Amino acid sequence: MSASGGSRAIVAALGANLAIAASKFVAFAFSGSSSMLAEGVHSLADSGNQALLLIGGKKAQREATPQHPFGYGRERYIYAFLVSIVLFSVGGMFAIYEGYEKIKNPHELEHWYWPVGVLLFAIIAEGFSFRTAIKESNELRGKLSWSQFIRRAKAPELPVVLLEDFGALIGLVLALGGVGLALLTGDGVWDGIGTVCIGVLLVLIALVLAGETKSLLLGESAGLEDVQKIEAAIVDGDTVTGVIHMRTLHLGPEELLVAAKIAVQHDDTAGQVATAINAAEARIRAAVPIARVIYLEPDIYSEAEAAKGPDREATPGGPTPQPSEH
Repeated sequence: MSASGGSRAIVAALGANLAIAASKFVAFAFSGSSSMLAEGVHSLADSGNQALLLIGGKKAQREATPQHPFGYGRERYIYAFLVSIVLFSVGGMFAIYEGYEKIKNPHELEHWYWPVGVLLFAIIAEGFSFRTAIKESNELRGKLSWSQFIRRAKAPELPVVLLEDFGALIGLVLALGGVGLALLTGDGVWDGIGTVCIGVLLVLIALVLAGETKSLLLGESAGLEDVQKIEAAIVDGDTVTGVIHMRTLHLGPEELLVAAKIAVQHDDTAGQVATAINAAEARIRAAVPIARVIYLEPDIYSEAEAAKGPDREATPGGPTPQPSEH
């Protein structure tokens, strides 16, 4: 799966959210609708989130330094995680608080045509942004379902925009329902209930985003298809006879680290092994172009050692070896 950042979708979402936020605040000023205020803050938070994604993409392009020898690719994951925090706090929690206050102290809506008109405009604008995100995502997701695409995508931008736009559209429907019921019944409590529902929705989306981006921050391996391509590329059947074990790690959406211990013939010379390793690295990069950092360690394959299984104490994340007592 390509790790495109989906800049077009981000810019489309940013433009739509800025226009929508302005219109919602105007509607709140004229009507006093808490749903409008919550939706205005939601759109403002979404605009800030898109700006964060653009900043993260820009910072990730910096060259590697001695202090950060593997580059800054994970900046995109960090900024995507910040998006989930903003969505949870500024969007979700504010909406729940505002809705609770409106339920406690309801008041009749004024100039009802403002919130209704703005909500209809916002649905159209968000629909345009959502359509752009879907179009860009369809170029990448292949045969994956939408949930699989969001879970497996290594580039965080498109899943973030997709979830934000989807949440925004559902939130607009909830806001329209709350305003509509408040107008039909003359009871402003419904406006507050709609606002609380918007807040709960945003909190749930923020938690999903946080979970996905946390996994990327911790470090995810290459997908199964890429792992199989790499393993097939390493073995030449002559000098390199097999892969003893291998680890892959995404340093960023478009940069993959590959570390493997490979089996070579016991009577091969150092020159033959070095030539075989160089050839294997070239084959790996041809098969999986994002595999940019490759470390291959030659070893003699031993059936006896293989039968023992992996050494968990030598594996990252395994148990810490206990000091021996004398």
